[in-house]
Amino acid sequence: QVQLVESGGGLVQAGGSLRLSCAVSGGTFSRYAMGWFRQAPGKEREFVAAINWTGGSTYYADPVKGRFAISRNNARNTVYLQMNSLKPDDTAVYYCAADRTMQAVRSTTALYWGQGTQVTVSS
Repeated sequence: QVQLVESGGGLVQAGGSLRLSCAVSGGTFSRYAMGWFRQAPGKEREFVAAINWTGGSTYYADPVKGRFAISRNNARNTVYLQMNSLKPDDTAVYYCAADRTMQAVRSTTALYWGQGTQVTVSS
């Protein structure tokens, strides 16, 4: 059973930075593409960023391009989301996801999900 555990969320002022982590256990981490999603109150869960199994290919949603960076450390079974220049609109619960391909992990139907970590950006 693959398990994903997010950490690193918190309260930050607009313009600040946070780094989220997602630790994966129970599977062969290096075989999975990994993704980050977010869900704000009253809104649907939306895709944020994805990275392939080698780390050599990344993909971002337009609202976060140039501000967020996804990376992974296969030796530590962990994927990261560095978030810079945060805005109040970035406030949401952030989830990591895992699936076999980049296309699959960019969908809300991805195979495996974490429980989420809250990010709150104050103005």
